[in-house]
Amino acid sequence: MLLSKIFGKKSEDRAIEFLQARGFTIVERNFYASKLGEIDIIAKNGDVLHFIEVKASQGSFEPIYNITPQKLQKIIKSAHYYLKKKRLNFDWCIDALIVKDDTIELIENITL
Repeated sequence: MLLSKIFGKKSEDRAIEFLQARGFTIVERNFYASKLGEIDIIAKNGDVLHFIEVKASQGSFEPIYNITPQKLQKIIKSAHYYLKKKRLNFDWCIDALIVKDDTIELIENITL
């Protein structure tokens, strides 16, 4: 496995632990929405479904900048696809979870 894949999986594992410690229930991980893209984590908190994009880095680079407008559009389309495929009718939002060195930050509802 490539180092970047190992780092990515480890970061997602840390993200899952972070979310669970804050009361989130993990619904799905690495959901592939055909050619639309992938949603890293789908979690539920209360009555809201969260589609979570995990971005991680080491050093001075801010990983939030990897969520481009094009990436955000793919996530939105993937979320719609997921809801339709699973026949779900929930309130939902798209979040970013930033893993940087020893810190983790959840930024909720990044589409506003």
